[in-house]
Amino acid sequence: MKYASFSIGERTSYGIVVKDGVIDLGRRISDRYPDLKSLVAAGFPAEVGVLASEPADHALEAITFLPPIANPAHIWCLALNYAEHHNEVQSAGRVQELPKQPALFARAADSLTGHGQTLRHPGVSEQFDFEGELVVVIGKPGYRVAAENAFDHVAAYTIMNEGSVRDWQFHTRQITPGKNFWRSGAIGPWLVPAQEIEDVDALRIVTTLNGETMQDESVSAMIHKIPRFIEYVSTIAPLVAGDILATGTPSGVGFSRQPPLFMKPGDTCEITIDRIGTLSNQVAVD
Repeated sequence: MKYASFSIGERTSYGIVVKDGVIDLGRRISDRYPDLKSLVAAGFPAEVGVLASEPADHALEAITFLPPIANPAHIWCLALNYAEHHNEVQSAGRVQELPKQPALFARAADSLTGHGQTLRHPGVSEQFDFEGELVVVIGKPGYRVAAENAFDHVAAYTIMNEGSVRDWQFHTRQITPGKNFWRSGAIGPWLVPAQEIEDVDALRIVTTLNGETMQDESVSAMIHKIPRFIEYVSTIAPLVAGDILATGTPSGVGFSRQPPLFMKPGDTCEITIDRIGTLSNQVAVD
């Protein structure tokens, strides 16, 4: 099952993506579940899943995809969570030792846009980089969650292009500026419930830029696995339904290439994770 948030005309809604379009759940059950976040919090109830057999209300071409969770309380992201990515960053002289603890930073919700929408080129920089990532969406709240119980709190998975403005990222030791330019990243296109992914470590992340493969790595290569990530961030603050956890990017990013390769207006960046889908965005200047 694929659950997406979208707009059509002046209306915002959410629904189930099927082969020939989207079934508009907002029309049917908004009195009980006003948005996709509330459906996540309810654990994707079976009564909703049966609606997947109904005819589509809208063609996919008629909707505008939005970030699946419109208002997450937290967007936690990991840096340097793949050894080969650490090595390429180290070779570029940006880091030293491999972090012993998860290298954590936060993003703001308005730094992300939806599938099919334009990634906003920063304009003040030419170092606009791509980063394909697997995203964990929290369903069950929890504080100080033990690693062995972490997957009990995972509701779904999706994809992020964690667009980074590299020179702003490295202005100081604090990387927040380069990670939070308005609409510089993307998330989606939809959520896939966790129970439909039997082995998350078997998933593969592939990023292409204008059709050329830039990144290709298995999730199994993560340094800090999903249970450790959940354990770590839930020690800082309680996790709540709809929280977004971006698990880090593999090697192959643009700034570590020789010569460096950055996204520019007119480029199309796509990130595919098997069993989930493809997140596609074109770069543009507002």
